Amino acid sequence: MAQNEILSHVKNMIEMNSNFTSVFDLSPSEKLQLVEDLWDDLAASLEVVPIFEWQKQELARRKANLMNNPASGLSWEEVKRRIRSRYER
Repeated sequence: MAQNEILSHVKNMIEMNSNFTSVFDLSPSEKLQLVEDLWDDLAASLEVVPIFEWQKQELARRKANLMNNPASGLSWEEVKRRIRSRYER
């Protein structure tokens, strides 16, 4: 979503909520929509999102650990199973 589209979306949310004074006044669904729009905008411009040296080092460390000990990783299915078992009610 382009920056202009995000701004337009925010303006529409503000107009629909006459008591709006900050993003904290938005409804939960409006906040989620705003976060989603912002995230999509960032994802479309990855080259401008900074990656810090400590992040690169941590990713390299984790990759090296996985390459040296493949059994230490979890399959995607196992990750999903653990998340679901933790948060299902």
